[in-house]
Amino acid sequence: MSEFPVVRSPQRAACVLLFAFSLMCGMAAVWPVSAQPVMQGNRETVVGVVTLERQQVPFSTTVPGRAVAFEQVDIRPRVGGAISEIVYAAGQRVAVGDVLFRLEDQTYRAEVASAEAEVALAQASISAAQTTVKRYESLVGKGVTDEELAAARVALLQSQADLSAAQAALEIARLDLDRTVIKSPIAGFADVASVSAGALVTENQTDALTTITRIDPIYVDVEESSRRIGEVRNKIDSGQLSPGETLAIRLMLETGQTYAGQGQMVSPGTSVSTTTGTTEFRLQFDNPDRRILPGQFLRVDITLGTTEAVLVPQGATSRSSGGDLTAFVAVDGKAEQRILQAAGSYRNAWIVTDGVTDGEALIVDGLSTLTDGAAVKTVPVTISDEGVVTEIDTAPTTKDEG
Repeated sequence: MSEFPVVRSPQRAACVLLFAFSLMCGMAAVWPVSAQPVMQGNRETVVGVVTLERQQVPFSTTVPGRAVAFEQVDIRPRVGGAISEIVYAAGQRVAVGDVLFRLEDQTYRAEVASAEAEVALAQASISAAQTTVKRYESLVGKGVTDEELAAARVALLQSQADLSAAQAALEIARLDLDRTVIKSPIAGFADVASVSAGALVTENQTDALTTITRIDPIYVDVEESSRRIGEVRNKIDSGQLSPGETLAIRLMLETGQTYAGQGQMVSPGTSVSTTTGTTEFRLQFDNPDRRILPGQFLRVDITLGTTEAVLVPQGATSRSSGGDLTAFVAVDGKAEQRILQAAGSYRNAWIVTDGVTDGEALIVDGLSTLTDGAAVKTVPVTISDEGVVTEIDTAPTTKDEG
């Protein structure tokens, strides 16, 4: 079935056309003048602009890093035995020499006593041998031969050697007794013990009894590609980058906050990884509040020096479909889109080395519908570090008339 009625006679068609024409005329008569569509010309878009200035700005690079303990020691027994006591509290700070574990020491005390007896026996043997030598020396040719005197002297030397061996054995026995008291070799925080009292441990076993970790200060290891290092050196050689006397090193935590402490370089990179093409650097930060823990992945911002560039607020830029960084400048009453070359960022601005020049009017407000070549009317504004745009009052001030 057709959607519209089929007109079958000329007379009826004429009536329909006449009705439609009269209806259109009536609508035109009552249509409000203000609502009738009007063709508009190319209107100017009001935009806020700031004047760009070339200046010396910090040149920084941001690299990923991983926190590493300043010192970390696995505690293992140096003698075997049963654990009689766990002295420390897990998670608490320990100092150098603090007692961590005690082993049963009865056997080692007995060995010390036995070694002391051997020393006393050797000393007595020396005393007897010395007496024999003196007596034989006075009786040589009077019943004592030279061979007998020589044998007595050899026996004295043997007794002296036995004493040295006994004293060494006593020292070892005393060391083993001392090692039944296991102490912390470094200051730090003690981990949970992997054993309990009564457990039997062996000398230099594979499994650690606990781990002591020192995290104040703490290391942060970072990596940078050898290519980027080469580019920075080229900038220094060409004069584009003026290196500072010291490196300004800041740490960004996982929460996005900037760490309060300043870092320092501990070990500069001396080789390039054959697998990643990067060089590893070690930095050091004070960590009194334990905000940084070993194993954390962090970001490190390193200021290498200063470079001459134009700062372009990031809020005034965008990325094209091809990934290019772009911005608009006002030129002769029109918006002109530019492709920017940035060498990093500073605060909330891009450090731009190419694409805009000193003295140009950068459009920072009214960008939502702006297109390349659009007619614009510029209004001087200021933009804060937070990206807030404020219009500059250019109206002349008048004095109150008296």
